[in-house]
Amino acid sequence: MKIIDVSLTIREGMAVWPGENPVVLNRRTKIEEGAHANVSFLSLGAHTGTHVDAPFHFIADGSKVDEMPLEVLIGPAQVVEVPDSVKVINAEVLGGLKIADEPKRILFKTSNSHYWDLDTDEFQIGFVGIDLSASEELVKRGMILVGIDYLSASPYKISKPTHDELLGAQMIIIEGLDLRKVQAGFYTLYCLPLKLHGADGAPARVILIQE
Repeated sequence: MKIIDVSLTIREGMAVWPGENPVVLNRRTKIEEGAHANVSFLSLGAHTGTHVDAPFHFIADGSKVDEMPLEVLIGPAQVVEVPDSVKVINAEVLGGLKIADEPKRILFKTSNSHYWDLDTDEFQIGFVGIDLSASEELVKRGMILVGIDYLSASPYKISKPTHDELLGAQMIIIEGLDLRKVQAGFYTLYCLPLKLHGADGAPARVILIQE
């Protein structure tokens, strides 16, 4: 059994969505300064790093993070590799990918994964996202969870159509996956977001298990 951590490490200075507050993570008490224990302070947005979107993120009466069904967050998943030439995942691109009928959880590995190798924390606006036509097709196929390897499932500044379609169908979205070390294929997914009361999203530790 091989365990692959596909979560980004949360740290100060990491890329966040434009306009979001930067991550603050520091020790407020330090043993080397005479304290009895090291105690850290953390401040970050709910959509920082590897995180989930709950329907409430875009749907006014949608379910919240603490209401997410664990049976959707844990189970078989397919990692599908999208050619680097693809700039947006639309219905035509989707039709050309080798997507199995089962499982109903799909993770897209795109050229976005190269961003995690860059020696910069600057937000990348040219990331690959899923457009409305592909979102409609994913809903039609009965997908229950979709993940992608940058900070949004939708193309930059075209967030609403994709999120409305996916979240409106009660699909769980995982964003900010680190799929650099993952090959296309089938895995068991474990995604455990922080159980934040009434929240529209939450950072998550996500792993894939390969038997």
